[in-house]
Amino acid sequence: MTTSTPTSTGTVDQPILSVTGLSASYGFGRRAPLVLDDVSLTLGKGRTMGVVGESGSGKSTLAKVIIGTLGASAGTVEVGGVDVGRAKSAQRQALRRSVQMIPQDPYASLDPRMTIGRTLREALAPKGGRESTYRDRIVELLELVSLDASAVNRYPHEFSGGMRQRVAIARAIAVQPTLLIADEVTSALDASIQFEVLGLLDRLQKELGFGCVFITHNLGVAARMCDDITVMRYGKVVEQGPISLLAAPADPYTRLLVGSVPDPDGRFLTDPSAYDSVIAG
Repeated sequence: MTTSTPTSTGTVDQPILSVTGLSASYGFGRRAPLVLDDVSLTLGKGRTMGVVGESGSGKSTLAKVIIGTLGASAGTVEVGGVDVGRAKSAQRQALRRSVQMIPQDPYASLDPRMTIGRTLREALAPKGGRESTYRDRIVELLELVSLDASAVNRYPHEFSGGMRQRVAIARAIAVQPTLLIADEVTSALDASIQFEVLGLLDRLQKELGFGCVFITHNLGVAARMCDDITVMRYGKVVEQGPISLLAAPADPYTRLLVGSVPDPDGRFLTDPSAYDSVIAG
């Protein structure tokens, strides 16, 4: 593995996420193939770590282990200094609030039988409560993601894909998490809508200060969104460091990924602002 040390203050000294020697598999027994193999990464407060690689590289499996829906066979995941695998009941409840995930598919992630207001109320108070009690906070969340208060009484099928993803983001930030996992959050959206959603996430992170693990197969998106990057292949980390490594990757696999970016001048990777102008135009 090729590793560069991130240079920004806080990335190593005060991590909100620390993954160390993480391995995981689907299935049981010695013959169960490893999907993650000795993965380590560190994320500082308010920063975004891009996790990139082809399909099957282990990116989404890493997300599942971080949020606790899949157990690790080796290694540790710590969020805010708490070991996810050894957390006691009260700690697990706190972790469920402090770590939130924005899913890939805005069409499948919202219950079609529930209004947007009820969806957000359940995020705020999973054990129940009147929607009217949380009305002000629900409207505030909608405004944060640039949706009108009238969305409270509407259903998911009344919204476009981009608007549904805004609702999913509102649901994720409802409990003021310290860490967001964004798993291919723009892959199901049209190009112009991708631009809007990425801009929204960027603004919210600046306003709210959460850290973000940003999982994507698109290096152009990673260059636009991320401070640091972890490149994965077959469940292993092959290269890691500040996002600037994409301009001069050391590992042959990373060079291959960079070479596949559909921009002959490589502008997305050397000047991430070029992504904005191209996708907007």
